[in-house]
Amino acid sequence: MEKVKLYDTTLRDGMQGPGMTLSAEEKVRVVHALDGLGIDFIEAGFPSSNPKEQQLFDLLAGEKLENSEVVAFGMTRRKGVEPGDDEALKILATSFSPWVALVGKTWRLHLEKVTKVDPDENLAMIRDSISWMVEQGKELHYDAEHFFDAWRDDPAYALACLGAAIEGGASIISLCDTNGSSLPDQVAEATAAVVAELGDAVEWGIHTHNDAECGVANALAAVGEGVRVVQGTINGYGERCGNANLVSIIPALELKMGFETIGPDRLQTLSGVAQEVADLVNLPVDPSQPYVGDNAFAHKGGLHVAGVSEDARTFEHLEPDAVGNTRSVLPSELSGKATIKSRAGELGLELDEAAVGRAIDELKEREHHGYHYEAARGSFDLLLRRAGGEYEPLFTLEGFRVTTEMRDDGSVETEATLRIWVEGERHLTVAEGNGPVNALDRALRAALVEHYPRLADVELTGYRVRILDSDHGTGAGTRVLLDSAEGGQSWSTTGVSRNIIEASWEALVDSLEVAFQGRGGGDG
Repeated sequence: MEKVKLYDTTLRDGMQGPGMTLSAEEKVRVVHALDGLGIDFIEAGFPSSNPKEQQLFDLLAGEKLENSEVVAFGMTRRKGVEPGDDEALKILATSFSPWVALVGKTWRLHLEKVTKVDPDENLAMIRDSISWMVEQGKELHYDAEHFFDAWRDDPAYALACLGAAIEGGASIISLCDTNGSSLPDQVAEATAAVVAELGDAVEWGIHTHNDAECGVANALAAVGEGVRVVQGTINGYGERCGNANLVSIIPALELKMGFETIGPDRLQTLSGVAQEVADLVNLPVDPSQPYVGDNAFAHKGGLHVAGVSEDARTFEHLEPDAVGNTRSVLPSELSGKATIKSRAGELGLELDEAAVGRAIDELKEREHHGYHYEAARGSFDLLLRRAGGEYEPLFTLEGFRVTTEMRDDGSVETEATLRIWVEGERHLTVAEGNGPVNALDRALRAALVEHYPRLADVELTGYRVRILDSDHGTGAGTRVLLDSAEGGQSWSTTGVSRNIIEASWEALVDSLEVAFQGRGGGDG
């Protein structure tokens, strides 16, 4: 298999995305995650840009990496300044990293409107900067900024800029779609022309952005025309609409195009690395992100579930474990027998055809009335247990009352009074809370933990309300979703009613019954 090298710029280009920030220590953790994944080049940033970046390079100088080369990033020399007198270049030259990436202008529009540099001077800036850096003992990666815009505007000058980089001694030159303006056929045509004109004087790379939703497609199109170094970021982070997403590019190259990148063993860690980096930048992984998102191998329609149960190839383009992901079956009004049987099997329930039919009927009827079992797998599991005759209620409700009082001093007090029967014993409990749900939870547990001590360890971790028919104003129906956790496991439950207290009570009771039935989670 022919090798395609991977160049990650999450720590530089990715950090230009809205809301993106990491401490120097957190960036070191990202570097180790990328190194473990097998990324060839990690662009750590511009050491002369700010104290944090300088601190990062100081830290990385003492780190040992197994697979990756750290790259220091900077720009070509300033206009009218010799490379040896340019302070930014001198800082790059003293960096511990043997690799330096320089970016330079290619598009005449930028020369005219931004840098105010003569085209011939720009060529000299590219050539001189690279040549001087090579003399300092550095390997050079050159980014031809706005290359594809330049190619469409003036292909002869765009080629001249690449030629200047080759003359300077660059080892790798990346063609950059900096504005994300290009389409795959445009990238393929321009890349093919470059390779045909300049040949293998250097290794060719590609750097694409996602402004036209083509970042990944453009990168793959360039590989198809001879590029063998691909730049991108984890989860597609980056300014505006983001950079090409390495998390999608890697399996496409490895599993679909027949290139070697990180190898099958490391590929199985891809979902974990995507999640780890997302956790560090405090952003969720898009559930619909290809390959690694929660929905990437999720099946909802009954026909789809039946097909996957028979042969996963019917509705999946690859095995989820190849990229470290898992298959999931989502219950809904679209569900058929395969959905019910799949989940029942996971729970260890043996449902006959009559029980499966009852479960399907109840599921569809409840979804029609506003329940959403896709987001409440705990309540769905209870539905299956009821259909199979393996459901045992925690208690029998006699009644409850919740009162909320606003006092003269502005404080609000909520109290719940609960009457239930547990194992033949009547309990009357009263509890205060910081709201009706909290008060009911406390009153219910006060009665139950005497009989079922493990329920004391169940924690409510989330509470969400959805209005189902907003045209009814404050009298609208509501759907409540509760998230619960116990001992590292988690689950979600739901309730629906025109009375928000009743809906909350239903979800609360389900939450405790999931734990009582001996299944504390794993369904999110």
